[in-house]
Amino acid sequence: MHSRQTRRSAAFLLVLVAAFATSASAQNYDTVQVRTQALARGTYMLTGSGGNIGLAVGDDAVFLIDDQFAPLTPKILAAIAAITLKPVRFLVNTHWHFDHAGGNENIGKTGALIVAHDNVRKRMAVGQFIDALNRTEPPAVPAALPVVTFTDAVTFHLNGDSIVVTHAPPAHTDGDAIVQFTSANVIHTGDVFLSAGLPFVDLSSGGSINGIITAADRILGMADDRTQIIPGHGPLANRARLKAYRDMVYTLRDKVRAEIAAGHSVDQMLATKISAAYEKDWPGGHERFLRLAYQELSRR
Repeated sequence: MHSRQTRRSAAFLLVLVAAFATSASAQNYDTVQVRTQALARGTYMLTGSGGNIGLAVGDDAVFLIDDQFAPLTPKILAAIAAITLKPVRFLVNTHWHFDHAGGNENIGKTGALIVAHDNVRKRMAVGQFIDALNRTEPPAVPAALPVVTFTDAVTFHLNGDSIVVTHAPPAHTDGDAIVQFTSANVIHTGDVFLSAGLPFVDLSSGGSINGIITAADRILGMADDRTQIIPGHGPLANRARLKAYRDMVYTLRDKVRAEIAAGHSVDQMLATKISAAYEKDWPGGHERFLRLAYQELSRR
């Protein structure tokens, strides 16, 4: 089991690096396979390239969470069509990033109602620069923008379930949403939780390491030992994996604070390899996480 998790983690790392290191136009989507994993009570996790997708299918409607990159829309819709011929009625974005909301225009044009936090629409409407990636995202076309936005929370009563979408305080970005399928006992966390690597705290989009910890604590309060957790990236997880992630981020935050208090530069901190104990089980994003944590915590 451990070796299987290590292989899955390594695969996740390669996918995550590729998603953030190259532009959407430079990626080869022809070889991407969209895979479907059945969860509980008509809920599914879809994986391809980019953020994990959540899907709920029932008598009332097809409910989708995130949509990866625009070129993958036909493959995503084909994967849904293998489960149901009903069209997507609702699409929820967990945040604005290109690897989670890149298919908005395509899905929206099929008739789906796009829903997201207020800040997702605000950021998409004017375009953004992601400093940590040195990447500029132009303003989204009107058809890609969320039509319905919320400030704190919104609940969908569909398919015999209550789907509660809650805004997390600034964590990965300032527009993060956590989606809980109450009866199915499934939670989609967006990128506030990565199941095989350290978080990417997008400071230029209002993210915060303390918000990552707060969001993890909130999800832990929603979950029990039977909850299936869809992370923003990486394999399907459970409460124990989320708890280990939360504790890791908490510990590393305090270690970075100690390095700053000791007057060490960011390079001196990196030389101490303060995250080495987590590299095997959480292989992704160490240097980027530590640099961003140092940058954020140095401000205080």
